[in-house]
Amino acid sequence: MVSITEDNALQQMLRDPGRRDEGFRALMRQYGPRLYWHIRRIVVGHDDAEDVLQETCIKVLDKIGTFKGDGALSMWLYRIATNESLQHLRRQTRLFQSIDSLSGQLTAKLQAESPLDGDDLEMLFQQALLTLPTQQRIAFNLRYYEEMSYDEIARVTGKSVPSLKTNYHYATQRVKEFIKEHAK
Repeated sequence: MVSITEDNALQQMLRDPGRRDEGFRALMRQYGPRLYWHIRRIVVGHDDAEDVLQETCIKVLDKIGTFKGDGALSMWLYRIATNESLQHLRRQTRLFQSIDSLSGQLTAKLQAESPLDGDDLEMLFQQALLTLPTQQRIAFNLRYYEEMSYDEIARVTGKSVPSLKTNYHYATQRVKEFIKEHAK
């Protein structure tokens, strides 16, 4: 993780019109790859993840003046990235359709973008994740991949810690059951 001092320096650069470009480059060096993979785990496709990352960066630059600094910059960045990812998924749905209904489309995208020599168990794991309801998948991804505490995940998602613990528990159970059922 990045130190508070580094986060403060990034904030100052991003807020200073003369150093904004430098701050943006530093922000992308520090957080770009992690944000990309967080987004990619939600929207699945590389091109979609690139688009959402770009939208996230635009939102960060536009809203940096509203960041109060009362929490970690990384949590604020993840919150924006998560919201932009969900917004992207919502745009892919039909009227009155839940984003959870995109599971089949996301699985097809995952299979189409996976390398031919990919690890079968990893593919099965990713397919299992795509069967989860979106909120469970996000809680699982932040806990499993980003190794965030439940308090940090709560700051990113705006959900309560007990709700996140429940989501994570059910997610792990569903993933285990899916893998057990589909493993060769």
